[in-house]
Parts: sequence; structure tokens; C-alpha cells
Amino acid sequence: MESKNHNSRIREILSDYLEKNNLRKTVERFAILDEIYSKPTGHFDIESLYVSMKNKNYRVSRATLYNSMDILIDAGLVSRHQFGKNLGIYEKVFERSQHDHLICSNCGKVTEFCDPRIIEIENSVSKSNNFKISHHSLYFYGICSDCQITKI
Repeated sequence: MESKNHNSRIREILSDYLEKNNLRKTVERFAILDEIYSKPTGHFDIESLYVSMKNKNYRVSRATLYNSMDILIDAGLVSRHQFGKNLGIYEKVFERSQHDHLICSNCGKVTEFCDPRIIEIENSVSKSNNFKISHHSLYFYGICSDCQITKI
């Protein structure tokens, strides 16, 4: 039941955003949103989303996907990351717990992690600078354990 409420809520957010910005409520936009939020977790790129939707017989172009990503980002439902030299990587953000990223400079693997001390630092910085932080992104670059083994 919670999943149904969750899906209803994200569709409502998109619908409200489209209405507020005088954008059309197209079937494709909602299908893209549903496809993104049907994935368990993790990051995705436009090409993998395109293939996934084509395999399910959706008729969407890459241009439609890119345009829809801009809308979903502005609506606060998706975020875009640029990990190193990789193309843009996206992830769903609605009701996701705060997390940060470790990026392997060798193979490009992205690992999510959460450390409560980062939130403590964020709160401290916000308070001491009288600055209301809406969100943050933190990327650590290095060499993952798999690549460390293969380098030996």
C-alpha cells in the first residue's frame, strides 16, 4: 500500500509542477517518471533508460528523455551527477535518504555511503554562517578496492 501512496505522491508532484509551469501533462512524461521510480535504487544514464523503455515498447526518443530529465530535476524528483569524465548520471531523489558518493578514478564505479558526521558538519556550517542549506553533494575520488587489487 505504501508503494501505491509513494507512486501517487510522485505523480502528484510532477502534475503540480507541470501545471504551475504551464507545461503539458503528457503520457510520456508520466511513463518516464514511472520507469525511473520502478527501478530499485542506484544511478542510471539516459541510454540505459532509453533501452529499458524501448524494451517495454514505450515510444520515446532520447531527446524526450533529456527534456524530461530537466523537468524532473526542476520538480525535485531526480538529480543529475557528473562523476569525473562520465556523462551525466541521474538518480531518483524523492524520499531518498541523504547519501554521498565514492567514485573510482580508474573504473568509474560509484559507491554510495552515509556518515551522520557529514550532517552534523552541514548543520554546524549552516548555523555558524546563518545560511539555510537546501541540499549538498559530496564526492570523494580515489581507487576502489577492486582496482587496488588489480594494480598490485
